[in-house]
Amino acid sequence: MVLEIVTPEHTIFKGEVESVSVPGVNGQFQMLDNHAPVVSLLTEGSVKIFGNVNLTEENSNHFLKEDGTTNFHISGGVLEMKDNKAIVLAD
Repeated sequence: MVLEIVTPEHTIFKGEVESVSVPGVNGQFQMLDNHAPVVSLLTEGSVKIFGNVNLTEENSNHFLKEDGTTNFHISGGVLEMKDNKAIVLAD
């Protein structure tokens, strides 16, 4: 699946991932390849990216690698999953 993380300033990450876990308003949930379409509000927490994530030198300082995941902290936002592409609009 393709994951794109966008902030008001610019696109922080765009790439192919195995799965992604996000902090939804009703709790953390995970999406795998070919997940059903979904739109969800996000709360403060970590977007956890699973799979081999290639970070550039420019965006690597925004991410934390731990426990086999690559994490990006958000204070809130919106997620749209459609056509095997997840877009996180992060605050």
